[in-house]
Amino acid sequence: MSDAAPATASALRLVVTAERLFALHGIDGVSLRQIAAEAGSANNSAVHYHFGTKDGLIEAIFGHRLPQLTRERQMLAGRCDPDDVRARFEAHYLPVFAMAEAPDNRYVSFVEQVQRREASGRFFAELPHDWRRSNEDFQAEMGHLLGAVDEPLRTMRIHDAQSICLHAAADRERASELGIVGPPFDLFVSATLDGVAGFVTAPASSATLRHVRRADVTAPSTLRLL
Repeated sequence: MSDAAPATASALRLVVTAERLFALHGIDGVSLRQIAAEAGSANNSAVHYHFGTKDGLIEAIFGHRLPQLTRERQMLAGRCDPDDVRARFEAHYLPVFAMAEAPDNRYVSFVEQVQRREASGRFFAELPHDWRRSNEDFQAEMGHLLGAVDEPLRTMRIHDAQSICLHAAADRERASELGIVGPPFDLFVSATLDGVAGFVTAPASSATLRHVRRADVTAPSTLRLL
């Protein structure tokens, strides 16, 4: 797979249009012809010309959005207390929450739709490593910070906390598009971070520990980009 962002204005229009349509209708609910028409292209094969396939177009959307997201994460991670679970979540997810708040994209809802695809794990694994690194580093650091939580609970909690952040941001993104007024942004972010930090650090109950002992379970895969 290529690691290039859209190179021309017409390619960028296709990327932004596809992101919005995929977010609204799902990856399989939109044809490449629909995307070209919605982007104002007179050429029904415009997507094929610029990106080859639907997967190539999806990759281009990531190539357009992820560099900014990664830069902001690196900056915030460098300023936060590396031993503070909540602060580390904030460094990783504040850029995602902010992107969901912006009116010029539907990136978070798009990612949510990509993760629903049956082949999403394989697709994410084949993306350039530089795009995946910030999330891999975050998962490794969280695994270290949550060392007191035994496996497989530790990885399960990291996986679930990331899902909470993604879906909360996507819900807020959709509500904003519909004109639904939610809590102020600062309150939304702070309350969400409080919740996930409390969730991942909570002591396991005796009931949960009994289930872990009885079940033959391994830690789930946490391959994702957000």
